Amino acid sequence: MVLGAALAAPAADAAQRKHTSSKKTVSVAKRAPVASKVTLRKQSTKTRSTRKVSASARKPVIAAAVVRAKPSFGELAGLHSSDDLLDLKSSVALVIDQDTNEVLLSKNDHAVLPIASLTKLMTGLIISQAHLPMDEPITITEDDIDTEKNSRSRLAVGTTLSRREMLHLALMSSENRAAHALGRTYPGGLSAFVTQMNIKARLLGMSDTRYVEPTGLSSQNQSSARDLAALVNVAHTDPVLREFTTSPGYEVAVGRRTLQYRNTNRLVKSPDWDIGLQKTGYISEAGRCLVMQAEISGRKLIMVFLDSAGKLSRIADAERVRNWVESSAGLASGAHHAQAIKG
Repeated sequence: MVLGAALAAPAADAAQRKHTSSKKTVSVAKRAPVASKVTLRKQSTKTRSTRKVSASARKPVIAAAVVRAKPSFGELAGLHSSDDLLDLKSSVALVIDQDTNEVLLSKNDHAVLPIASLTKLMTGLIISQAHLPMDEPITITEDDIDTEKNSRSRLAVGTTLSRREMLHLALMSSENRAAHALGRTYPGGLSAFVTQMNIKARLLGMSDTRYVEPTGLSSQNQSSARDLAALVNVAHTDPVLREFTTSPGYEVAVGRRTLQYRNTNRLVKSPDWDIGLQKTGYISEAGRCLVMQAEISGRKLIMVFLDSAGKLSRIADAERVRNWVESSAGLASGAHHAQAIKG
């Protein structure tokens, strides 16, 4: 009996192990096939990774330093505190009737400030009046790379365009390398070109103006709204400058590529504007700048906006002036009509 029990025990134990093994096999099969095991491992790894990120997230967060834009010369001089009847965002503004020289609006118009790429208007005037061969090829060199502001350019070193194409890009798209190359290839070189810029300024009575280079990247290129209005008045008489500054877009062939450029002033494409000449400019020291000759309500006007705060504020200021002139013209016309009826 004992022996039978002893013999039966191993058999029962074996049966029990077999049953248990069978249950385990079924259990594993129910959990997942082999492919599912791989998936489970991936999930487990992902979980560990998530925990690691969570642990990292619990570390103290160091706030990134806020880099503030360099204040403009106008801001440093307190010019933005000046009020005007149109609530312009430009700290300097001047609107003149081109035919009568009547000042319609002025705001800090004698302040001398950096003028950024408005410089290129004088660059263009010197090149146009020099009567140099406009089809002559000019090649961009290392000397034309901007080391002042490290600005970018699509005109790589070695790019060759005609003088006409370089001038078009400089005036329409404010291409810095093109403007510098125009000055560098002027007879006598860059220093002779800058000298001519300053001589021309004196001849035009621009006593507040000084140029040190042809692009406007240097904050040492400075002028006043009064001086710039005089420059716009003369530049508007040049058909090349009128055409190049107001063309909406331009294409140049560079090797096997065609580069498309757009005007930096979107108002030239607006049906609400009749612009005869314009130029934009920006460096942090100058703020946003804009000069234009435009006809509004039958009046030829010269507008100058310097040190405008905000990317689109100079455009908005020009729109404010246009709306103001148009509404004033409407009121004047109505008053004249009423007087005629009364008389």
